[in-house]
Amino acid sequence: MKVKAVIFDLDDTLIDFIPAKLKACEEVVKLAKCGSADELLDYFLRGKHGFESHENIADFLQDHGVFSPELFSICCESYEKTKIERIRVYPGIEEVLKRLKEKGIKLAVVTDAENGKAITRLRKTDLEKYFDVIVSADMSGKRKPEPDSILLALEKLRVKAEDAVIVGDSIRRDITAGKRIGMKTIFAFYGATHFSNAENADFIAEKPEDILKILGI
Repeated sequence: MKVKAVIFDLDDTLIDFIPAKLKACEEVVKLAKCGSADELLDYFLRGKHGFESHENIADFLQDHGVFSPELFSICCESYEKTKIERIRVYPGIEEVLKRLKEKGIKLAVVTDAENGKAITRLRKTDLEKYFDVIVSADMSGKRKPEPDSILLALEKLRVKAEDAVIVGDSIRRDITAGKRIGMKTIFAFYGATHFSNAENADFIAEKPEDILKILGI
């Protein structure tokens, strides 16, 4: 497959994010002395405030009757510190990025994480240097599966949708969004937690190295 650009999702596509988030939840639970890490993770997953919002921690503390401004502040600080310390790049991802750059293929990250948090994660994992463009939802004003962030990345890369591929772990947010604007799609099976409708993707990467095989590199 000949492409001019590859757009990657960030969390659970480039970096193994959920284990880091779960460990961060464990630290909050220790400080709060109530609940469980899995319970707190469910607060983030429910979609009320957004997957990154500290308001989920506030709700957790309030529901357990232990909320105070001081405890909330300490929990948020510990949560962010632990999360960034624990993130890891999937084995094989860096080699994939290196090979794509060597072939002259433009690279972008499109993420629903806030720009500052996305940059922090990419710098912590030493991946920022590989990307020509980094676009977050707060830059485009829309979250995936709305294609606004992807379209903004393509505009910045100066590449048409039909000449680009999107790689992501979410069928709903990444694959559906890419298909809506005519991109080829690769489902990052190795980082996904939900596999329903995986057949909707053009290709499936069971491990990062498969991305190169799919692209014929």
